[in-house]
Amino acid sequence: MAENTLLEKVLSLEGKFKSIQDQLSDPGVMSDMKKYVQLNKDYKELEPIIAKGHEYEKLLDNLQSAKDILLNEKDDELREMAREEISELEPKVPALEQEIKLLLIPADPDDGKNAIVEIRGGT
Repeated sequence: MAENTLLEKVLSLEGKFKSIQDQLSDPGVMSDMKKYVQLNKDYKELEPIIAKGHEYEKLLDNLQSAKDILLNEKDDELREMAREEISELEPKVPALEQEIKLLLIPADPDDGKNAIVEIRGGT
């Protein structure tokens, strides 16, 4: 059930991502540079999350297909191929879930700001 809520979260962000994409392609937005820069920043922030979400969705679909083949197929060779695919795909699921969870953690708003660092020797 946890992966379904994770997938739902990513898919809910996909609507926002498409909305930002549409706004970025609108010539009226390009005239307002502040808004354009903010939309571009949001787009770049959401892009890796959406990409991993699609990868995760595809992985779950492939895993489910392999399990269906294993249950319903009578040909031993196809069943063996499905077993191999399942054993190959199952370890990837938790790693991908962890990557998505890390991507979903909101970035610190101060990350994009400049900083001055003073380095002193001997004091």
